[in-house]
Amino acid sequence: MSSQSRRDALKKIAAGSSIILLSPGSLFASPRPKKDRLGIALVGLGYYSTDLLAPALQQTKHCYLAGIVTGTPSKAETWKKKYNIPDKNIYNYQQFDSIANNPDIDVVYVVLPPSMHKEYVIRAANAGKHVWCEKPMAMTEKECREMIDACRKNKRSLAIGYRLQHEPNTQEWRRIVQQQSLGKVKRVNCAAGYRDNRTDHWKQKKEMGGGVLYDMGVYSIQGARLGTGMEPVAIVSATTSTTRPEIYKNGLDETTVATLEFPGGVIADIKTSFGENINFLDITCEKGAIKMNPYSAYNGQRGSSPLGEIHHPYQVPWQQAKQMDDDAMAIIQGKPMQVPGEEGLRDIRVVEAIYRCAGSGQRVNL
Repeated sequence: MSSQSRRDALKKIAAGSSIILLSPGSLFASPRPKKDRLGIALVGLGYYSTDLLAPALQQTKHCYLAGIVTGTPSKAETWKKKYNIPDKNIYNYQQFDSIANNPDIDVVYVVLPPSMHKEYVIRAANAGKHVWCEKPMAMTEKECREMIDACRKNKRSLAIGYRLQHEPNTQEWRRIVQQQSLGKVKRVNCAAGYRDNRTDHWKQKKEMGGGVLYDMGVYSIQGARLGTGMEPVAIVSATTSTTRPEIYKNGLDETTVATLEFPGGVIADIKTSFGENINFLDITCEKGAIKMNPYSAYNGQRGSSPLGEIHHPYQVPWQQAKQMDDDAMAIIQGKPMQVPGEEGLRDIRVVEAIYRCAGSGQRVNL
């Protein structure tokens, strides 16, 4: 997306006030489409769409790359030729709403900076399309609620792009936790980060959803939440910091550490950073520990427990293909999304609480 297009889109984002009740009944798909494969339009053609989602869509069985939305004409031309996309399925941000009239597009996948997620999820739902949205879901819990509400009102499904919840290694350690195969969880320690040397990406711009906690931090929060199998009751402590204030300006976090408290006094320590390469999940249970390292890498997860090795090998970009096929099949069959909007909201609620705790130096109850 061009800088001007991004600025124009950012200006359109407005706060709303709709509130919904979170319940299993909100996790529905719309009436079953009469298709075996769904057409996907990618909104935003940055690294993730270009290097991971588009290649993955060449592997999927239940969906395919049908269209694109971009503010950069040169990208549109490149993608048109590479993926044989017809002109009628290529949109810019100004004409985006006309996607409502295109039967080739069943799902709009929003792959934009977080500050733009709310606007384009709501516009896609209002256009009558199912919506997939990259993480982090939005900037605030309030925005998440508005996105969920828009999809519910339009009877469209909403899924958040948490690829890990679809992949078999994650599903295996989650089963161990859920079934208490090693007894109850006593403590969790999770870290996710990498050395990001960019200086002018949206991840280094606060107004666009930058800061490590919104991005890699969501992996650590997911590790804590899914690793305990519970929702946190409080943020006990949190600190944000940077070793490169010339890049991470105005209080933007390069590194964040936090301690979360869960029911029963279970504690999870998390760390996330754009300053170092870290990636692991340790779940200490009554009868031993589950150790995943790497925990959230694109090229696969691997770990062990007293019950044996956790290792289901696969090839990049298998994770994204599995995620999109699972979500497409849920829509085709009229079933709930595996990772609905409510799941994204739960993480953003924790993100906001961690920032409040770091800012005040006081415990924040949830």
